[in-house]
Amino acid sequence: MLDHSKEPGTEGLENRQKEQADVSAQLGEADTWKDQLKTLVRQNKLAAFSAVILILFLLAAVFAPIVAPYDHLKQSLTDRLQDPSLAHWLGTDELGRDVLSRVIFGARVSLTIGLVPTLISMAIGTVLGLCAGFYGGKTDFVIMRLADVMLAFPSLLLAMVVMYTMGGGLINIFIALSLVNWAGTARIVRSQTLSLKEKEFVEAARSIGVRQWTIMFRHILPNCLPSLIVLFTLNIPSAILSEASLSFLGIGAQPPSASWGLMAVRGKKYLFSEPWLSIAPSVAIMIVVMAFNFLGDGLRDVLDPYLKEQ
Repeated sequence: MLDHSKEPGTEGLENRQKEQADVSAQLGEADTWKDQLKTLVRQNKLAAFSAVILILFLLAAVFAPIVAPYDHLKQSLTDRLQDPSLAHWLGTDELGRDVLSRVIFGARVSLTIGLVPTLISMAIGTVLGLCAGFYGGKTDFVIMRLADVMLAFPSLLLAMVVMYTMGGGLINIFIALSLVNWAGTARIVRSQTLSLKEKEFVEAARSIGVRQWTIMFRHILPNCLPSLIVLFTLNIPSAILSEASLSFLGIGAQPPSASWGLMAVRGKKYLFSEPWLSIAPSVAIMIVVMAFNFLGDGLRDVLDPYLKEQ
């Protein structure tokens, strides 16, 4: 008895579709961001858990007025230096302010300082690295020697010089961290640009008269994005620690700002009697920094093509 479940030509059509799917997979078209997200969750549970932790911190920072049990600036000298209790889960500071509320609002400061200066510094480093690698010659020499000068000094020391010159405050921290952290990004982008500009697709774009800036930003830059995404997640902890260090030294965020570094240094004098004043913001810094580092390692495993080949 004949099987009429498949019409003539259907089997050939299915075979051609399978072949096209295989070719697409080989070209990387099937490797979408959803596939990469699934790979990250499946292969690196720690990175996925770190992403969840960071999302919770981000949501707490955005909705801090709703999440925080008290006003983080409200003082009550009658309630100063209270031990952790049901009313104040992390106790109160020397001015009677709720420590938990200040830690929650401090997430706004630390995450903003981690994200904004990192984005600015990476944008500067990306543009300079593209120009150095693509044009070469004197342009490459000048940019790379400037990057060498920036890398020769500790970034925190340079940030301290800028902050002592400009004064304390969050805006000055943005400027300081943006100016001192671009060199590493520039070197990485330059090395990738040197390799990519010799590829066939770049030569083809040149042969048909595509402008140089178009080649740089539409053909070379997209191929650098995986490395830049990983570098971004790994640079944010450095910015957060730099802000905490500057605030600890008294040249970062200024009172009454709820900065984690500032809270740690103001609680230092009560370290043996009320240790939670310094421990709470320090633990928050530790959790966020470790989460970003674990997430960066996981993204590197997923996005780095050299690790995929191995």
